[in-house]
Amino acid sequence: MLSSNDSAPTPKLLITGASGFLGWYLCQVAQSSWQVFGTAYSHAVEIPGCSVVTVDLRDFASLKQVLQTVQPDAVIHAAAQARPHVCQAEPQSTHAINVEASWTLADLCGESQIPLLFVSTDLVFDGQDPPYQESDLVSPINTYGEQKVKAEQGMVERYPSTVIARMPLMFGVTPHAASFIQPMIQNLEAGIALQLFEDEFRTPVSGLDAARGILLALAKGEGYIHLGGKERLSRFEMGQQLVDCLGYPPTLLTGCSQTDVSLSTPRPADVSLDSSLAYSLGYAPNLFGQALRQMLGQS
Repeated sequence: MLSSNDSAPTPKLLITGASGFLGWYLCQVAQSSWQVFGTAYSHAVEIPGCSVVTVDLRDFASLKQVLQTVQPDAVIHAAAQARPHVCQAEPQSTHAINVEASWTLADLCGESQIPLLFVSTDLVFDGQDPPYQESDLVSPINTYGEQKVKAEQGMVERYPSTVIARMPLMFGVTPHAASFIQPMIQNLEAGIALQLFEDEFRTPVSGLDAARGILLALAKGEGYIHLGGKERLSRFEMGQQLVDCLGYPPTLLTGCSQTDVSLSTPRPADVSLDSSLAYSLGYAPNLFGQALRQMLGQS
């Protein structure tokens, strides 16, 4: 368990993937308790209150140098190629960042006993037997999910104290990276109807709530922890709430089935997470509609 007292120096937190969607939220939330350092590579960014270091996480020597220079009191590994269709099309290049870099970080943190949390995904499951608890067997059906499983298992083998936080579908607005919500809003603004799956279910959370949950898991968690939202919603149901929040007519939304669409990447039908463990530790994500209204500045 991580803690600090008033007389001690502010602890240092290193967040990989600070230029990404989740990384940005982590940098914002962590600043109240940590001196925050972030890594970026392909997208150089400036984040107020955060010292951003440009580093290729696939380069062992460079990554080791960053850890030696920063000397973090904890590390959150959020960097990844998180687009499933890219992983499906480019399995070798994405394996290097999603798996090999994760293993290397576990080795380095293990050597110095630096608390480490790895950001994983609900897509480690096949969607056939939800809701999924931490103890359920993994069974990914696409390359991204397979890579995350390999990363999870390899990191725990190398550094058993690693916390594995499995994240659900996340949404929000950041200066540098978009979530699945932004293209939907753009289509609605252009008068283009949304066609969304009625048979694909997730337990979504906002990026803000996800970051709060991860920091809680870093402080209190051990082993595997699920940080899903409190509602099981289909893509179509999420769209309904978005249309309602924005005041667009329901006619701009139609439902469909996964079988109606030719998909380049296999998608599980229902990877809803059972996050009872996280809730017992104090994780309290907002309901989807409430978080959506906050994101849109309506509450």
